[in-house]
Amino acid sequence: MIDLHTHSTVSDGSDPPARIPELAAEAGCTAVALTDHDRLDGIGAASARATALGIELVPGCEISCEVGAGTMHVLIYFVEPGEGPLQDELVRLQRARDDRNTELVARLQDLGLAVTLEEIEQEAGGRGIGRPHVAAVLVRKGLASSIQDAFDRHLAKGRPGYVEKMRLEPDQALRLALASGGVPVLAHPLSLALTPPALERTVGDLVDIGLAGVEALYGRYPPEERNGLCDLARRHDLVATGGSDHHGSYKPDLAVGVGQGDLEVPDDVLARLGARRAG
Repeated sequence: MIDLHTHSTVSDGSDPPARIPELAAEAGCTAVALTDHDRLDGIGAASARATALGIELVPGCEISCEVGAGTMHVLIYFVEPGEGPLQDELVRLQRARDDRNTELVARLQDLGLAVTLEEIEQEAGGRGIGRPHVAAVLVRKGLASSIQDAFDRHLAKGRPGYVEKMRLEPDQALRLALASGGVPVLAHPLSLALTPPALERTVGDLVDIGLAGVEALYGRYPPEERNGLCDLARRHDLVATGGSDHHGSYKPDLAVGVGQGDLEVPDDVLARLGARRAG
């Protein structure tokens, strides 16, 4: 089995990049993708550790896209750190994220929550700050009872501490991925919060731009939702991919390889994704 959706301390996970392939090997995976938000910084360390363990490391990232309702994330596979259209855009997104984090901390302080950017940077390991890192500091300081409580009361969309992040338009994200030799996949499609007909149309539109797959076998989806998304993939000639969305202690119910315990993404999914690479 494989896992094509994990996060490390480079974005909003609690495990360092090199730990991801270790967890994958422990779970019995033959390959694992590191897909940190907006960043490729962890690929080198993760790849070196994966090689030592005899498993394949799939380099990738996850980016957020602008949609009217719900949330759209795109996983982009087979992209390495370095130069390229997507890589250049990731630098811009990282700078925007830094600005957002500064504003978020200021907003929390205005709400009377005694947190500093330095504390959050320490929690995140100095880079790639995400809201789970902020939540962890709030919990540690007794300002929230749990990560979920911190989101529910302060950090989730619509809550007082929420600050909007920069997002790409879906077509922009897909075109950048393809121009950089990447393979784009729609992450956890049900997060778009669309009706089945609307999701069908949206996926069809994305296929016209270059979408290669949908994350049907997602860590938190029950069997009936996974089956429905696999059917959706077949109707559009897409690869039905899958992954845990592991974030370590920030999403403690999701483990590398197995998700909530019932996830099993077949090995051949990776080969089918690789076949979608340009050239």
